[in-house]
Amino acid sequence: MFNNLSDRLNRVLKKVSGKGRITEDNIKATLREVRMALLEADVALPVVKDFITKIKYRALGKEVKSSLTPGQAFIKIVNDEMIAAMGQANESLELKATPPAVVLMAGLQGAGKTTSTAKLARYLIEREKKSVMVVSADVYRPAAIDQLEKVAEEVGAAFFPSDVSQKPIDIANAAIKEAKKTFADVLILDTAGRLAVDEDMMDEIKALHAAVKPAETLFVVDSMTGQDAANTAKAFDEALPLTGVVLTKADGDARGGAALSIRHITGKPIKFIGVGEKLDALEPFHPERIASRILGMGDMLSLIEEVERKVDKEKAQKLAKKVIKGKGFDLEDFREQLVQMKNMGGLTGLMDKLPGMGNIPQAAKDQVNDKMTVQMEAIINSMTPQERTNPDLIKGSRKRRIALGSGTDVQAVNKLLKQFKQMQKMMKKLKGKGGMMKMMRGMQGMMPGGGMPPMGR
Repeated sequence: MFNNLSDRLNRVLKKVSGKGRITEDNIKATLREVRMALLEADVALPVVKDFITKIKYRALGKEVKSSLTPGQAFIKIVNDEMIAAMGQANESLELKATPPAVVLMAGLQGAGKTTSTAKLARYLIEREKKSVMVVSADVYRPAAIDQLEKVAEEVGAAFFPSDVSQKPIDIANAAIKEAKKTFADVLILDTAGRLAVDEDMMDEIKALHAAVKPAETLFVVDSMTGQDAANTAKAFDEALPLTGVVLTKADGDARGGAALSIRHITGKPIKFIGVGEKLDALEPFHPERIASRILGMGDMLSLIEEVERKVDKEKAQKLAKKVIKGKGFDLEDFREQLVQMKNMGGLTGLMDKLPGMGNIPQAAKDQVNDKMTVQMEAIINSMTPQERTNPDLIKGSRKRRIALGSGTDVQAVNKLLKQFKQMQKMMKKLKGKGGMMKMMRGMQGMMPGGGMPPMGR
């Protein structure tokens, strides 16, 4: 997420981090490079100008001059101003209306409204413990109604059926009536999109908004459209009283222009960010955490929250007890770790949140991909229970059978066994005094490029 911007800013800020003195002359080149990095990331020009002006003003002020580490103070200013540009803190949904609280989803066609409707329903059901109903008022795209019904079933939300022969306002009113009858806390209304902002679309959605009086009106926008996302959001905000933005497809956006421009241009907060295709890949937008990721400082808070939610604590405790008692770490345990990692967004998702990833060479980062973990899981799945418990049994003919069964080759099987041996050695270090520190030292060299990132001081 936002890799190009992150890499570019990290290279620029590395030059200034060790400076013992910050003057107008020695930060001129740095600010020029920061400006170029932001413009290349498709950040809107007014946002870039404001951002650079504020950094320059603060960098030449008392807080940097009086600092014992001026370079670090300068980086803190960049971080602070990036957070300010994106909105300071997460703004949650306001759902205190008399049930059902209606959430209206607006946006252009292809922005991901229907998928975001299902993702938001899942988020509210799982994390906010709400009962949720969803309905589609998109009478122009018959597949939209079918799609919403399918994804609603997957996330456990109630689905209110609608038909292309109905009027959007009639659909919405009927859904509200049903939501009241079934005591739903929230009704999410998926609306029709168009390929561009047009008068007819705006008139229709204005009438729908006036009829349902939603508690939240969220604008769903594709982050890969860069500053155009901010301009489209502004056009919608002039027609509708938007309460927030859902930024989709951020996992495929290497630039970050939309995230940095929307708040400044529209004055509306980004409330959620879509970070993957799966229906659980929607996160509250925390400006301070996103800024931290962009500047290569990681996002440990999000990582901890994800571990809390997605890691099977019972299995983790069982494995910890097994290892500490010295009963060994086998391939079945290794497979379980791969599954848990996959549940947390895979290796790339984890790397994005780890501090110090900016210090790892790009060539090394490119070697890490989630296909690798999928392949490793497939290889272990092709083994017999006996082989998983006792990997020493896996010799020539068994390796060929496992490779054939997993659609890989013997070389891939050998590579997995080698990595497993390394993991086994690390797990042995958990035993005894100072086990965790020994294990962390043992992890050096496990990652491509020759080392783990520094995990903070």
